[in-house]
Amino acid sequence: MNKVVVSLFALAGALAQPAFAQDAETLLNSKACLACHKTDTQLVGPSYQAIAEKYADDENAVEMLAGKIRNGSQGVWGQIPMPPNQVTEDEARVLAEWVMEQN
Repeated sequence: MNKVVVSLFALAGALAQPAFAQDAETLLNSKACLACHKTDTQLVGPSYQAIAEKYADDENAVEMLAGKIRNGSQGVWGQIPMPPNQVTEDEARVLAEWVMEQN
């Protein structure tokens, strides 16, 4: 019986990760993010991979990026500002977590 319960928890954990990634990508596609950012190349703003690489060693990166997503930012990647985005705190966190996974 215990093996069945443990197996079910393992399966649930394995299934949760793709669901999160799919939800993050769905959210990403529903917002204006892709007008300025791409996963692997610079567009108007830096690529998501470059962002993840820059903040890879920062333990507060997700919170910091979520704040920048919500409130906008200027001067970190050049003079072109990133405007604030119409996202909830939870949405900003999901997007920031997804960005950090692109490294």
